[in-house]
Amino acid sequence: MKVVFLDTVHSILKERLLAHGFTCIDGTILNYNDCLNVLSDADGIIIRSRFKMDADLLSNCHSLKFIGRSGAGMEGVDVDYCEQRRITLYNAPEGNRNAVGEHALAMLLGLFNKIPTADAEVRNGKWNREGNRGIELDGKTIGLIGFGNNGQAFAKKLRGFDVQVLAYDKYKSAFGSSTVKESSLEEIYHQADIVSFHIPQNEETVYFANEKFFNSFRHSIYLINLSRGKVIKTAALVKGMKEGIILGACLDVLEYEKDSFESFFEQELPPDFNYLMKSKKVILSPHVGGWTDESYFKLSDVLADKILNQFIG
Repeated sequence: MKVVFLDTVHSILKERLLAHGFTCIDGTILNYNDCLNVLSDADGIIIRSRFKMDADLLSNCHSLKFIGRSGAGMEGVDVDYCEQRRITLYNAPEGNRNAVGEHALAMLLGLFNKIPTADAEVRNGKWNREGNRGIELDGKTIGLIGFGNNGQAFAKKLRGFDVQVLAYDKYKSAFGSSTVKESSLEEIYHQADIVSFHIPQNEETVYFANEKFFNSFRHSIYLINLSRGKVIKTAALVKGMKEGIILGACLDVLEYEKDSFESFFEQELPPDFNYLMKSKKVILSPHVGGWTDESYFKLSDVLADKILNQFIG
């Protein structure tokens, strides 16, 4: 079977496929048109996010049996088209869930303890203890929107704290436990001090967190987003912060992200983004919540498991 790698992933995937007789083609340096030629007789494609797997591209793949994404989200793939063509889709949320859980906790504790601000001030010769007084996580109620791999991983990291964890998932039921209470959105609106998003991007979730969403909370909240940037309407977030509805935010993903992360600052960014950049109540990171040395290996290893399980058995 011929498998074309359109993006760079950990070498363990290629090594395991080669060991089982697959032919692996490096397409990472090819442009779009050259890729179309190479893909015409490919049985599989390995991607991250360089090219969209839409009907225009996939219609040139006459032998395609599967697409494997080294990551969790599949918003860059035309899922309906793949279903029509019976192209199997693989992703690997199991590979980076622990990294996402740790990153979410790190961002939250950093925000509560004002660590980025305190660090910058000390480095600039300012010793401001009172201005950097923090707040504690213990005693808070955390509402998780989405309870898949990443939501569960974050809940696991929270077990060491004296907190209440509420979880809402539209597509799951009977998942409550001694440490997580299965909840409705209304319960989260009424009880949550912190809200964390762990949902994919699709037609139902784009701008899920809009002005109506934020206005539904009984009291002010802190916000965490390590899912997808377009889950949150940035204008509504900024408005909520200015009005005191949102006390602070931890954002690993942003509404303005492009397909190529490296070109983020090559675009003209709106005033709402500048507000986030200047606010000491916001912690930002460049979509690295699931991007660790360990997860880089695990994402590819999980994909290898899934592909070999189907085609080798």
